[in-house]
Amino acid sequence: MKSPRELSIDINLIDLIELFDLSTNAMKCLKILLASEEVQREQEFANTVSIVRLGYNDHGPVHMRTVTYNAVLMLDLLKKAGIKTTLEKDNCGEFEDSLLAVMLASMLHDLGMQMGRENHELHSTILARPIIDHILDQVYHDDHKKRIMIRAVALEGIAGHMGSVAVSSLEAGLIQVADGCDMTKGRARIPISLAQSTGIGHIHQYSANAIEEVNISAGKEKPIRIDIKMANEAGVFQIEEVLMRKIVGSTAKQYLELYACVRDEDARRYI
Repeated sequence: MKSPRELSIDINLIDLIELFDLSTNAMKCLKILLASEEVQREQEFANTVSIVRLGYNDHGPVHMRTVTYNAVLMLDLLKKAGIKTTLEKDNCGEFEDSLLAVMLASMLHDLGMQMGRENHELHSTILARPIIDHILDQVYHDDHKKRIMIRAVALEGIAGHMGSVAVSSLEAGLIQVADGCDMTKGRARIPISLAQSTGIGHIHQYSANAIEEVNISAGKEKPIRIDIKMANEAGVFQIEEVLMRKIVGSTAKQYLELYACVRDEDARRYI
């Protein structure tokens, strides 16, 4: 059974997709993803391994939904600013094809945590591929070319979400940033409550616990603005060692503004 938080994000995602002036393919893909028992169970076990076994932050259903919402929101801001996706620039597909690739990558990017932290992004591509194929067979059953293209971009987004594998598409670059933006204290609440001793993942827990808010909106100079509010300086680790490392190698970097502050202090601009 889904948690109230998961159900809330599901509703927000559906509402966000409905704002796009698109065909039914994006909504069909999203609803299949959200209704899939296999996806739900794999996300839940990934979270069990991450939190209980390894002592890391949330890498489960709430996290993957949050990353999906972040990525789709940023994609919307780019669209409103007149920025074309890579599939559009390559004359390979339309905006909606990019949107499907981003949703699939975001919702499945951490499935590999079921097998452990090391190389989990590559393990995620293996676990995600049959799910992606199954969904695209339903959405684009009569268009083999689009199925291959969307699958490739989605898998690129999954493989590159940690920033350790170079990506070339804007779609994949957005996944890196969207993933890094899920850093608020709620993500660390359960791991901290379960912690019995200092572990390898605990710096992620305690730094995330210092992040109070992350807001994504339209920027003044660039299409996307990210504002981060911290309770104390411990949150700097999440910004400088997690989010900024992903942004630096992201194909979306040129479209981003990033600001951070400790509560009511003046915000510092990072990019």
